[in-house]
Amino acid sequence: MSVYTTRIEADKSKYPVLLGNGNLVSSGDLGKGRHFAVWEDPWPKPCYLFALVAGDLALTKGAFTTASGRAVELRIYTQAHNADKTAHALTSLIKSMAWDETRFGLEYDLDLFNIVAVDDFNMGAMENKSLNIFNSRLVLATPATATDSDYAAIESVVAHEYFHNWTGNRVTCRDWFQLSLKEGLTVYRDQEFSADMNSRGVQRISDVSRLRASQFPQDSGPMAHSIRPDSYVKMDNFYTTTVYEKGAEVVRMYDTLLGRGGFRAGMDLYFKRHDGQAVTCDDFLAAMADANADKDLSGFDRWYSQAGTPVLTVRFSYDPQQRTVTLACSQRTAATPGQSDKAPMVLPIAVGLLGADGRDLALTLSSGEGRVDATGSTAVLRMSGSEATFVFSEVQSRPVPSLLRGFSAPVKLETEGVSEEDLVFLLAHDSDPFNRWEAGQTLGRRLLLRLLASHAAGEPLAVPPAFTAALRSVLVGACAPGADKAFAARCLSLPSESELAEAMTVSDPLTTHAVRKFLVKSLAQQLQPELQAALRDNTAPCYDNTPAARAARVLKNTALAYLASLATPDIAAEAARRFEQADNMSDSISALAALASFESPQRTAALASFADKWAADPLVMNKWFGLQGGSDLPGNVANVRSLLSHPSFDIKNPNKVYSLIGAFCGCAVNFHAADGTGYVFLADIVLQLDALNAQVAARMVSGFTRWRKYDTARQQLMRAQLERIVSAPGLSDNVMEIASKSLAA
Repeated sequence: MSVYTTRIEADKSKYPVLLGNGNLVSSGDLGKGRHFAVWEDPWPKPCYLFALVAGDLALTKGAFTTASGRAVELRIYTQAHNADKTAHALTSLIKSMAWDETRFGLEYDLDLFNIVAVDDFNMGAMENKSLNIFNSRLVLATPATATDSDYAAIESVVAHEYFHNWTGNRVTCRDWFQLSLKEGLTVYRDQEFSADMNSRGVQRISDVSRLRASQFPQDSGPMAHSIRPDSYVKMDNFYTTTVYEKGAEVVRMYDTLLGRGGFRAGMDLYFKRHDGQAVTCDDFLAAMADANADKDLSGFDRWYSQAGTPVLTVRFSYDPQQRTVTLACSQRTAATPGQSDKAPMVLPIAVGLLGADGRDLALTLSSGEGRVDATGSTAVLRMSGSEATFVFSEVQSRPVPSLLRGFSAPVKLETEGVSEEDLVFLLAHDSDPFNRWEAGQTLGRRLLLRLLASHAAGEPLAVPPAFTAALRSVLVGACAPGADKAFAARCLSLPSESELAEAMTVSDPLTTHAVRKFLVKSLAQQLQPELQAALRDNTAPCYDNTPAARAARVLKNTALAYLASLATPDIAAEAARRFEQADNMSDSISALAALASFESPQRTAALASFADKWAADPLVMNKWFGLQGGSDLPGNVANVRSLLSHPSFDIKNPNKVYSLIGAFCGCAVNFHAADGTGYVFLADIVLQLDALNAQVAARMVSGFTRWRKYDTARQQLMRAQLERIVSAPGLSDNVMEIASKSLAA
């Protein structure tokens, strides 16, 4: 680590803006059309945090005064035509600076903080000390061009990169194997920030949904690795959801085990010991342990070295004579590449018990290691072996158990003794919002797996009235005063196809897609009056960006998506009307997505209208490419191939590739088409990309990594494309590492 002083000289007309790390200490003209700037960063840093920006950029300014009175000038640099789209990013930066002072006592340490937004950037953003470099999609936003989810992503990522000032910059990684030391910790911090700025329950659901959709499959595939990997060919390939999202879950477990005060004490000691140093994950664990000497963190280090997702089984039973509840727990972790034997993990298991009135019972833990929190209604149990038993006493009648509240450990939960009636009860009454949602997801997952079994047996498919009634209660409840409509929208969402695939030994992607689509359409038919009411009652006369307005929009657009599954002329007409009248991008793209999901005269016209309107805005056109790429209309591979030649598409731009090709890979109907055309198309793209941008090509080839998850015919087709890729002359190490590991698994 070193202190840097940087002098930049350049042609003033070509490069009027000259930026470096730290504070600007001098600048001026050199004559003959040239100028200079000298930047001084007084804080030691490793060279990977060095940055230099020179260009012709527009400036948006802001200001922040730290808790100790330091005046900080905030600057966001963009291309001139994007200068009007930075207000939200600036507000997000100010919020994050204030939050970090309040939550962790961490102040900013320089007089300037700069953000630069560029279109062609492989990553979302990077935390270069005081000069953060962003992909423009995570800075630029107006209501007309950005959706509510875009606004949320910008707020989160701006905060993430700012939080790195302490967790990544002031204290950095000794080596790249320790990447999760800064990334897992900072993801946890940005998740907590977003939870405090918005709905904590909805934020937790979003975090876990992302983990299950991408990290759980990674944990059970050929690229499975611990959050501190043992080896790598290209470090680029280990900027993964395991290092980031699972790493954040590991940090969250410290908080759960130690409590908010204990976690803060550990953080304070970590900074006191290591400010200005390059350290390891072991140093972080040591700070947490030393600051909480009365807590047992032995064995917790296995989370850093062991890959795979533990399966936690909880057997619930109630003894009316003894008036006790027993939770008999066991855990197992499947073998992963290079790790056949797995040790038991330290698991914090947060639980509650609900009485017949739907209220939390006061808990008395009489056997087993753990603690009851300050509310008296949630216990955090500590499991460190393969098996453990916990007993609660003084329970007057059989309660309904609320297990793994807040998703207190990154595991796959299996239960015994918990009925579907219990799950319906939890969906209606649980005080823990995550577990209310999770109860509905478990019901949906079980139902979808039963429907898949019925389909395989040639039996007719039917939706149980109780499941429909449960979702009807969610819709009706969303209309109650004070209801969290964003949470209700989440509860209406069914488990994803990728999550269902994880629950099956052999995945049939087309059948899974068809069965899930059947369930969506059946629910839309049975809940049509309630969905129409949600659509009508949550339609505002004009755009508003308050939390309540955003929540109403997401509920309304969730209802529209359900209704679109009916594919009727009146729904097409309604979606077209909403598309034409939309005064914001959230409503516009939601209506367009509804139209794009089925063939209708309005579909073609709306897609063309959107492209004509937004042809000059590359970020908005990415949304259009995403809708086109992800379409499940049969034969879409030909359309996607043709879009490679569209004037707005540029294969050299990572955002374009992720939007079009990434969306295509997520479409079961076309990517997994039985004739293998989707696989051939992806291999063509990977080989073309590899010569242009090996990092992006490596991300795209990951679409093949789970090839053994599918039927024999698809395995052969996918394997053939992997073999074709690895045999290509001059293949980059980035792609070779992932493709060869996939073949070898």
